[in-house]
Amino acid sequence: MTSALRDWLDKPQADRGVRLAADDGGWEYRDYPSLAAAARRTAAALIEEGVRPGDVVCVVLPTDFTCVETYFGGWAAGATVCLITPPLFQDGDDYVAHVAAILRQARPRLTIASDGLAELIGRAMRDAGLAGEPWRPRQAAAEADVQEAGELALLQFTSGSSGEPRGVMVTWDNLEANCELIARTAGFQEGHEVASWLPLYHDMGLIGCFLTPISRQADLSLMRPDQFIRDPARWIRCFATAKHTAAPPFAYAYAARRIKPEQLEGLDLSGWEMALIGAEPIDPHTLETFARLVEPYGFSRQVFRPAYGMAETTLLVTMDNARRDPLAVRPDPDSLAFGEPVRILDQHSLGPESLGAKSGWVVGTGTPEEDVPVTIVDDDGRELPPGHLGEIVVGGASACPGYYAGAQAKSTRFIDGKVYTGDAGFFHDGQLFVLGRMGDSIKVRGRSVYVEDLEARLAELTGLGKGRIVMASVPGAGTKGVALFAETNAADWEPRVREFLRRRLGGDVTVTIVIGSGLIQRTSSGKPRRRYMWERLQSGRLEGAQIIG
Repeated sequence: MTSALRDWLDKPQADRGVRLAADDGGWEYRDYPSLAAAARRTAAALIEEGVRPGDVVCVVLPTDFTCVETYFGGWAAGATVCLITPPLFQDGDDYVAHVAAILRQARPRLTIASDGLAELIGRAMRDAGLAGEPWRPRQAAAEADVQEAGELALLQFTSGSSGEPRGVMVTWDNLEANCELIARTAGFQEGHEVASWLPLYHDMGLIGCFLTPISRQADLSLMRPDQFIRDPARWIRCFATAKHTAAPPFAYAYAARRIKPEQLEGLDLSGWEMALIGAEPIDPHTLETFARLVEPYGFSRQVFRPAYGMAETTLLVTMDNARRDPLAVRPDPDSLAFGEPVRILDQHSLGPESLGAKSGWVVGTGTPEEDVPVTIVDDDGRELPPGHLGEIVVGGASACPGYYAGAQAKSTRFIDGKVYTGDAGFFHDGQLFVLGRMGDSIKVRGRSVYVEDLEARLAELTGLGKGRIVMASVPGAGTKGVALFAETNAADWEPRVREFLRRRLGGDVTVTIVIGSGLIQRTSSGKPRRRYMWERLQSGRLEGAQIIG
């Protein structure tokens, strides 16, 4: 199979390239001809090692030029590439178990790792029953021709917010369609530059901010996530020349909290075209706080592009591509019942009213494009009219065929060329509003109560703030329960929280409150691993956890 996504390997443009952030504050640059040559020499080494078109190659490398060259070396060799996250904050045993679960499904022809990661990856390979040792990246003396490819461009492993990770099969047709959708809805034009700090092993970072710009030979400025955490102003300074980026809401909140105005002195952001926000529910307060930080330097609120997507649809489903201020609504929580109309209590466009609009507010993610149809269905799969709450179903060429090696998920299903996402949402004023995972909801008196909504209210009630309090619905035979995980060592708010939850959920719901430092476990995209945390608590493996009350 051929693909336009690999054309640049044969026809690289010398006047454009990729900049990687260096730890000394500078940037290291390589143009597309040098990257293409290195990728094709890597492909030759992979072919010498026995890699053939359609083989799976797993890659565990930090974000550096070796990673870039190895990724596209895999593509040039015709392989299906599977990027695996390097260890972040997991302990070694947990990380090895996570990688082994991926390797057991992927059954790669080759597992590639850097010298510093080889010991951990070797352990994971043995646990997965794979022979041999990790292959260190290298380049042959001569460049290989770009080989024909198999059906799958990549295996995109879901971040595993619940249960075992699963590899989404992304075909070349899926990927081409989605990259084209991203470029079209983002208003991407010839000569536009992209800047990102997102990890390459997550779908938004890999497809939205790496494969899409590189396949179009755009200038790309790429930071590592840890560099963004240390100096978020460095990301913002990229937009003196860059025009496009993407990040989850927490990144904009973090930047607004950490960056001092004097760090942006003299910066002109008037050329910034698009800042995608996605990967988790979006509240208007976060966007408004960030806008107020950067507005004095030429930033417009219309640069924000709230979006919705998931790995099972390759990446993007909808993005608000109209040039307008984002729309925020506050649904009545008591009207959130599957198959029923959603009652909107209040709405406004992003602006002064957005300050403080956190709990219960949600931002629209745009109107679906004709080639990516989106419907809302009830529990029986019947399509619902606009304004009704149900499951989001996505069709079109970006809808992936399924999970690799027959893996299954409880909530996301692939049926008749469509993805039943397991996400709850509704249409309002032509836009899609996403409430979150159906699995992250609790049925109370026949209605679904969404834990993200409860978390936002509890963050205010406890004073802990967003991100330090996470809820999980607790499975049990014939019982209803929730667990509340709070990153704190004091809980004088416990009686208020229990009373709030009793009023909200009813007296028949059991509430387990867990406190401690560093309790909250997250996926690589920043989503809480709710079920995982509960399972670790049950098995006594959640370190520092203290159950109170």
